[in-house]
Amino acid sequence: MSCVLEVENLGKRYRLGGQDRVYATLRESLFKVFRHRPAAATEEWIWALREASFEVDEGEVVGIIGRNGAGKSTLLKILSRITVPTEGEARIFGRVGSLLEVGTGFHPELTGRENIYLSGTILGMRKREVELKFDEIVAFSEIEAFIDTPVKHYSSGMYVRLAFAVAAHLEPEILLIDEVLAVGDLGFQNKCLRKMGEVARGGRTVLFVSHNMPAVQNLCSRGILIRDGRVVFDGGVTGAIEHYTAGLYHTGDDPGVDLTAHPGRRPGRPSWLRYVRLSSDKVATNRIPAGGELEIEIEAEADFGRRGMEFWVVIENEHTQRLLSLSTEFMCPDLVQTVRGRHARITCSIPSLPLLPGTYYLSLYLASAVDAGDAIDGAMSFEVLAHDVFGSGRIPPRGKGPVLAVGTWQLDQPRSGPTTEVR
Repeated sequence: MSCVLEVENLGKRYRLGGQDRVYATLRESLFKVFRHRPAAATEEWIWALREASFEVDEGEVVGIIGRNGAGKSTLLKILSRITVPTEGEARIFGRVGSLLEVGTGFHPELTGRENIYLSGTILGMRKREVELKFDEIVAFSEIEAFIDTPVKHYSSGMYVRLAFAVAAHLEPEILLIDEVLAVGDLGFQNKCLRKMGEVARGGRTVLFVSHNMPAVQNLCSRGILIRDGRVVFDGGVTGAIEHYTAGLYHTGDDPGVDLTAHPGRRPGRPSWLRYVRLSSDKVATNRIPAGGELEIEIEAEADFGRRGMEFWVVIENEHTQRLLSLSTEFMCPDLVQTVRGRHARITCSIPSLPLLPGTYYLSLYLASAVDAGDAIDGAMSFEVLAHDVFGSGRIPPRGKGPVLAVGTWQLDQPRSGPTTEVR
């Protein structure tokens, strides 16, 4: 397998509060020399990318992952020749097609039809090659009625549809894709991911930047994790995702919420619930890996001698649909009665959180058989992160239902009996 991309000590530095211009006119240069600047004036610089080195072989599909601002998009802009590196170099062997942000490479005054031919020309393709793919591109983009309209009149979703169709169908040797598919609707996103799977299986080299970990897991065989502008992991995609999510939820922060004056408390209720805090693997966090341990620690002050006192924890989705309910009433009905005094700290533990990746909300209730008790809707939010729950190398994606059930599969192969020939 031949190497198609070599990145060696690549770095990009930007000046804060100004433009880091590579080329300047004679007038700008003279102005810099003669203008008066205070002696104390200093310039601040930031490295968006620093000392990045790796190689990509022909046919590899590589996921580039990391937090916002880590340097992923900067890397792809350098590889696309949009941005000039401050240091190091990148050697590319083959035609590069890129889809970095909405409208990149399109001329707003030209129609969709004209931009398809323009993109093909930029990729070094002949007119005949573009014509052979033209109908396929238009059909995939689903904007046939607007193909002769200037793209400046397109919505962002239409822009992305056409841009992705061009990038995927004009067959460059190397395809660079930043996460712009979030602009499109869900149906088109899934369509694009299926197309990217076809591209990957077709032997082309793909660099894919995304925060969609299931998509990265399913499409890529290799992962590169960038943190603070530096490559901190380069290896199997599952390992890269594990390192990424570990860095997210092992923050060491205290994501607790003071409940004493919480706006979600139902009116007319007593203020018994005082504080809630989440942790996973003994580390305080509100980012929990799918299938990971979740501990919910609640502090309350109340007259626990009241009849029928019980704690409730309810987990809901963004549509306030209840997904999980846990209560001392059913699991340990006598636990609250053991409280001595007015202050209690109680912990509810879920050994393996059965939720798919997404954002969820915690509602808390301290109920009483005597009166309404305390109730706080949406006491806090937390995020469930993509994770290889079953150790299969496959990460369950969003959109497959909220609950992650553990099941046992068994295949019984019937014995083959004598065959009977029917005439």
